[in-house]
Amino acid sequence: MTDETPTAATRAPLRVLIAKPGLDGHDRGAKVMARALRDAGFEVIYTGLFQTPEMIASAALQEDVDVVGLSILSGAHMTLFPRIMAALRERGLDDVLVIAGGTIPAEDQATLREMGVAALFGPGTPLGEVVAFLRAQDPARAVGG
Repeated sequence: MTDETPTAATRAPLRVLIAKPGLDGHDRGAKVMARALRDAGFEVIYTGLFQTPEMIASAALQEDVDVVGLSILSGAHMTLFPRIMAALRERGLDDVLVIAGGTIPAEDQATLREMGVAALFGPGTPLGEVVAFLRAQDPARAVGG
């Protein structure tokens, strides 16, 4: 009898959806992050600009992602993030890890964490810090060696 449990060498890498919610048209950081995660061995799907919470949750479901990364610079995080978290829950995606990056004031961070955002990365965060955080979430997966 063989053990059917996948090993680190056979398990698929984490699938990460990078999304730009709302009317925020600044996507350089999201594109840089998507590239860095791809280079680190993650599977990355980038939604593009101007995504509604419903579009983000639907893409997460359709793409069967493990992680949703939200990038926001517009200041609308306290309006959009609760809607995104609700849309993910409505689709049964309670197990999807949600992280966020961008300009998120310190006074909003505790509230965002309480609603389920696992990590917040501000401007200037080293790309390796995000990669290390994601790798630590499921060390049994083979991501980037």
